[in-house]
Amino acid sequence: MAAIKMHPDEIETDAELVRRLLAGQFPRSAGLPIDSVASYGTDHDIYRLGDHLVARLPRIGWATKQAAREAEWLPKLAPHLPLALPVPLALGHPAEGYPFDWSVYEWLPGENANGTIDDPDQAAVDLAAFVAALRRIETTGAFPRPARHRGGALAEFDEGVRRSVMQLGDRIDGDATIRSWQQSLGASMWDGPEVWVHGDLLPGNLLVVDGRLSAVIDFGGLNIGDPACDLQAAWNVFAGASRQRFRTELNVDDASWLRGRGWALNQAVSALPYYWDTNPGMFRQASHALAQVLGDCR
Repeated sequence: MAAIKMHPDEIETDAELVRRLLAGQFPRSAGLPIDSVASYGTDHDIYRLGDHLVARLPRIGWATKQAAREAEWLPKLAPHLPLALPVPLALGHPAEGYPFDWSVYEWLPGENANGTIDDPDQAAVDLAAFVAALRRIETTGAFPRPARHRGGALAEFDEGVRRSVMQLGDRIDGDATIRSWQQSLGASMWDGPEVWVHGDLLPGNLLVVDGRLSAVIDFGGLNIGDPACDLQAAWNVFAGASRQRFRTELNVDDASWLRGRGWALNQAVSALPYYWDTNPGMFRQASHALAQVLGDCR
C-alpha cells in the first residue's frame, strides 16, 4: 500500500523500488528482506533491510540534502554524545525513475518515545545530558545556515505563525496562541555563542529501549544557533515534574525558556494546518505540544 501523500509534489516509493535500487547500486544487499517501517515522519520513507540495515528514501525535494549532511557530520558528533546516533553506511543516487539521492544506515533498535518511556524524570536527565553535550561540540566548519533556520531568531517565523493561526481558525484557541507567541517574541534574544542544535527533538525522533532513551535520530534540522531551539522537547516529550527536571538539568534562564516555548509553538502551529488531514501521528503530536504550551501560559 502506498504511503499517505502529505505533499503535493511528493514522490511515492515501495519495497520493489528499493530492491531495484539496491540491485543496481548495492547488490550485496539486494537479496535481503525489505519491510516498510511505520512512521509519522514527514520527509522520508523508511525500509528495513534484513536485521541490521535500513534504507531512507526522501519523499520530497527539501529533504534531499539530509543524507549527505548526516554522512559528513554524524560521525563527527557521535563520539561526543551520550545517546546513540544513526550510523550512515552508503549514499545511493537517482535511478529506476527515482529522482533523489537516498541512503543506507545501520538499523537502530527501539521504539519511538510516544508512550514508551518508563521513567520520565530519568528521560529528562538523559535528554538534557544529550542536549548539553551537543552544545559543547566545536562548531568550526559548520555548514552555512539557510534563511529562517532552526536556531535563528523567532521573529523570522512571525509571519508564518500568524498565517497558520488564521488558517486554523476556531480549530484552536487562536487568541491564547498569539498571546503565548508574543510572550516568546518579547523574550531577550540569545547573545551568547551559537551552538549545535538538533532542531527537531520530538518523540518520533527519540528511540527507547527497555523503557529508557537510547538514541536520537533524524538530524534534518541540524544547525547552529540559539540553544533554546532544543528546549522544544520540554513541551513535546515532558510534562509537570519531568519538564521542570529537564529545565533544571540544563539550567535554563527565563528568557531562554520563553524562546524554547516559542519554538515548540512554532513547530506545532506550522504542522497542524499542513498535516491536519494527511498525517494523524503528526497531528496528534502537534496538538499535544500546543496544548502543553498553552497550559504553561495560564
